[in-house]
Amino acid sequence: MKAVLVIDMLNDFIDPRGALYCGESARRIILRVRDLVDSFAAGHGLIVYLRDAHDPQDKEFQLFPPHAIAGTWGGQVIPELTPPPGALVLDKTRFTAFYRTDLERVLAEAHPEEVWVTGVVTSICVMDTVGDLRNRDYTPVVPVDAVADFDPQFHEFALKRMERVYGAKLVGEHGVAVAMDERP
Repeated sequence: MKAVLVIDMLNDFIDPRGALYCGESARRIILRVRDLVDSFAAGHGLIVYLRDAHDPQDKEFQLFPPHAIAGTWGGQVIPELTPPPGALVLDKTRFTAFYRTDLERVLAEAHPEEVWVTGVVTSICVMDTVGDLRNRDYTPVVPVDAVADFDPQFHEFALKRMERVYGAKLVGEHGVAVAMDERP
């Protein structure tokens, strides 16, 4: 069995009106993430959406503008990626999807052979979650066309770090492995 994590595909990151809009690169991954979610749903894989759900006074707002405040439009999953029946939705308050969430328990119960990680932001929440997956001995898989970042240089750095440091498998379309050195 495999699992897919959909990280922070929220209005505040993906919609141009959002507080921390990630730009057109984030809009371009929507269809790929949808295809992956649908594929995992059809194959009875585990689907987990991770959603920033900040308190209005969150100390993270010392680093970033207020965003994804729990219960607001900005903190909602974008309409194009409405979770399918059976998908779990877990709220998080920090960069990694493991901090004070039930993700560790959910994965321990499911025993996935691979955990695919999609969403935003590649150099923040995606990379920190991939590192924590590796620290828990899971095999992380990152579809390079299903993650995005505010900053193209940070995006590339994060992909390299996840591959080289965390041993993440980077894959392209149809799950074909790609090495960072082989990308155009």
